[in-house]
This record gives sequence, C-alpha cells and structure tokens, in this order.
Amino acid sequence: MRVSLFAIALLTLIGLQPATAQEFSITIKDHKFSETELKVPAGKRITLTVINDDATPEEFESHPLKVEKVIPGKSKAVVRFGPLKPGRYNFVGEFHESTAKGVVIAE
Repeated sequence: MRVSLFAIALLTLIGLQPATAQEFSITIKDHKFSETELKVPAGKRITLTVINDDATPEEFESHPLKVEKVIPGKSKAVVRFGPLKPGRYNFVGEFHESTAKGVVIAE
C-alpha cells in the first residue's frame, strides 16, 4: 500500500511520522544461518534481507512470523514482518531444517 504525499504531509502537521521498518540481514552458508539469534525491537516493522551464500536454494520459513520465502542459491531475498510483541519467534531453512535453525528475539 502506498502512502500518499497528502497523508505524509498531514501526519507531519500533527506531529506524527509514518512508520519505517527496521532493517536487518542474515546469511545462509553451509546450510546454517550466520546469526542463530537475531535481536529486533518489539513493536516495529522489520525488513530482513536473507543472503543465500550456498549454491543450492533454501526456504526461509517461520510459522510464528507467518513468513515463507524461497531464496535461490547465490542470491538474496527480502522478507517483512511485524510489528512483533516481545518474545521469541523460531525460523528454519526448510530445505536443511536439521542445521539451518534460528530465532528472532523481539525486545
């Protein structure tokens, strides 16, 4: 959904700023995530860039975050989620679930 210039001007006039997403990145290499714990701020939208350094595809999946995204080998993809309540949200690389595991921690 696009925010119109009028809406941005109106929000600015009344002292509010449109919500911007917090940006993070994580890498998959050797079928493992580089960060097994990713700390993010609670109550904020999150933009997560998932970089797949492996030659084979991987699927970033999290049922608690309601996210599924296949990332081809040697490429990257963006997933968005939140705002999150404080807590722990598990994620996996579905194609290599035994080794590709992690958790988003919203604080």
